[in-house]
Amino acid sequence: MNTKPLTLDMGGAAPDVVIRPYLLDNSPEVEEGRKHPLVVLLPGGGYRFRSFREDEPVAVRLLCEGLSVCVVEYAVAPVIFPAAMLQVMRVIAYARQHSEEWRIDPDRIILMGFSAGGHLAASVGVFWGKPFYSQRIGLTPEDVRPNALMLGYPVITSGEFAHKDSFKNLLGEEIDIFGQTVSLELQVNKDVPPTFLWHTWFDQAVPVENSLLFASALRRAGVPAALHIFTKGTHGLSLSNDQVYGPAGMLNARADTARWVELFIDWLRQL
Repeated sequence: MNTKPLTLDMGGAAPDVVIRPYLLDNSPEVEEGRKHPLVVLLPGGGYRFRSFREDEPVAVRLLCEGLSVCVVEYAVAPVIFPAAMLQVMRVIAYARQHSEEWRIDPDRIILMGFSAGGHLAASVGVFWGKPFYSQRIGLTPEDVRPNALMLGYPVITSGEFAHKDSFKNLLGEEIDIFGQTVSLELQVNKDVPPTFLWHTWFDQAVPVENSLLFASALRRAGVPAALHIFTKGTHGLSLSNDQVYGPAGMLNARADTARWVELFIDWLRQL
């Protein structure tokens, strides 16, 4: 595996972005020329920090399923929208340009985000086709297009069910100007890639309505999607196992919600 961090130049459009690729090797015993799907992984943290629990533990778990992974250390507050989104677009283009070297399929690049990272993934999902953004970093919409989204308990709406701190961190003093722009259920269009969502019914931090609103908008736009809602479970479950919780937090881990990984892999294989 190659896990050497790389820094991508953003050309002044946003802070330079550090990525950590976890790239699977191939073997002549299996399939020497295999091209693996790539998951571009965006941990949550309310646009204030990036959670470790949704970072390397998730990357290692996905490697076991035959997926290469690229963790993005995207910009957080006080850096504001659209900097982090432009960084993720740059990462997608870079991965696609280096698909031979990385041994990945350039047409199977999946954005995976949790909580505010889910908002970031979904932002790229709804805005990739608008040249205004990709042109700011010298790219085309096709360069930055994700092929699928996986959104875990995502922040979506800036309306009634908003996680307000995420939007304050994302927009800073411009929250009154761009609040509706980044309320993503309002921005869904037919070009959003196929999307897998999961949430818990009793999430008290980011209400389940965030996923419901996004799924409903996808349905209206004719975008294929899968939505899994688990009854119990706190916000930020990640893998929902002892790899992401210490002894005190293991009360939050639930075997039923941990099944999201298997459900996601099954869904991805059918795309």
